[in-house]
Amino acid sequence: MIRLLVLLMLPCVAQAETLRVASYNTELSRNGPGLLLRDILREDPQVTAVIEVLVTTRPDIVSLQGLDWDLDGLALDTLVDALEGHGLNYPYSYFEQPNSGLETVEDLDGDGETGGPGDTQGWGRFTGQSGLAVLSRYPIAAREVQSYTELLWNELPGARLPKINGNPFPSPQAQAIQRLSSTSHWVVPIDTPVGRINLMTFHASPPVFDGPEDRNGLRNRDEVRFWSLLLDGKLGPTPSDRFVIAGDANLDPHNGEGHKAAINDLLADPLIQDPVPLDPAGSAATVQWKGVGEMRVDYVLPSSDWHVHDAGIYWPETEARASAEAASRHRLVWVDLINQ
Repeated sequence: MIRLLVLLMLPCVAQAETLRVASYNTELSRNGPGLLLRDILREDPQVTAVIEVLVTTRPDIVSLQGLDWDLDGLALDTLVDALEGHGLNYPYSYFEQPNSGLETVEDLDGDGETGGPGDTQGWGRFTGQSGLAVLSRYPIAAREVQSYTELLWNELPGARLPKINGNPFPSPQAQAIQRLSSTSHWVVPIDTPVGRINLMTFHASPPVFDGPEDRNGLRNRDEVRFWSLLLDGKLGPTPSDRFVIAGDANLDPHNGEGHKAAINDLLADPLIQDPVPLDPAGSAATVQWKGVGEMRVDYVLPSSDWHVHDAGIYWPETEARASAEAASRHRLVWVDLINQ
């Protein structure tokens, strides 16, 4: 009788749909507009290495950071074509203008000058530098995407804006127009074989490269806190479908600079689960910076109603490792999910 029950259950196990969701900071950003498109067309070694990482891991849905945005989406389309040429097909994508490189008329970084890369809504030498993109094997409900890219920093509940000697830094005028997202915050609905999910993605500012006012550190804190506030219903209706937070928080729970409570509070939120993906050597680090070392800054965090089948960090060994290192200092993080 027991053997019969096992045999009856086997088809159910075999038919279980697994969804692989990944986050990957490609670091493909270039120093001028159009240069990334040029390098993709030229099969630049770094571009080829990024493609190899994606083709090897084959995520169903992936958030890509460090990808330059252009008005017609040519760079992304050309990258998608290159991936298809290697047998990895992403018929659906989402690519919206980020805050990085978006010019303003104010001195936002407090250096006494205007018009520099630090005076844009998110640091950048040109509009769209180091943007954000989502690739998917399954349909994206583009008209239902919730974009918080234009949300002002001072509109976030509990925001902590920088001050010097009790005065707004660098000025009240700058803080009146400063947006929260250094890149973007999106909630992207995707219709998958296991049902609709909301991919929540972002790329936060690094909490360094500032002064005693802690402008970047405080901004990073609030960019990460954004998700906790959204899940708590403090930014409007909470998502009605299952979700996955996938992106680069630029914040390690324990090491390096930054306001650790922001990421630790998010990881402890009862509405999400942290699979703590590991690389083949058993490390949870997702990036390796010279002079700083290894840190965990890239995350894929499913809602608590998912069953996590597997999770990992792609960091191959031996000959393949050189290819991954040539691609990016960041490692691709993936989670395999099964509908409970």
